[in-house]
Amino acid sequence: MAGSPQTPRPGAFTPAPLWRHMLGAALRTQRRQREETLGETAARAGISPQYLSEIERGVKDPSSEMIAAVAGALGLSLGELMRGIGDTLESLETVSMPARLPARLPDQASNRIPSLSTAANPPAPAAFLLAA
Repeated sequence: MAGSPQTPRPGAFTPAPLWRHMLGAALRTQRRQREETLGETAARAGISPQYLSEIERGVKDPSSEMIAAVAGALGLSLGELMRGIGDTLESLETVSMPARLPARLPDQASNRIPSLSTAANPPAPAAFLLAA
């Protein structure tokens, strides 16, 4: 049937939700729990109600300053907001990451996969490492 949602196959890869969607849902949930309108929260955050609505719907990807302003308007610290979103994402994860990185990375120029230890131009030590 065209246009109807399909049930994913068992074991099929399910991509994680986008960060902006998770952020928007968390902000909307917090605002509604406080029984506030978009206008009330937006006024305290110093943004327009339209922009807050776009953030809540996941249409906009706001700057860290905007996220902090809205979180503060809702009485949340940035850490509390991020931990809540992180906990939600963690509970949704269905695909695990490999235990370690592969020993070989693709060579973009030739599509070969050289060993990291035999690379022609090994990377220079990172500037932020301190000498012992």
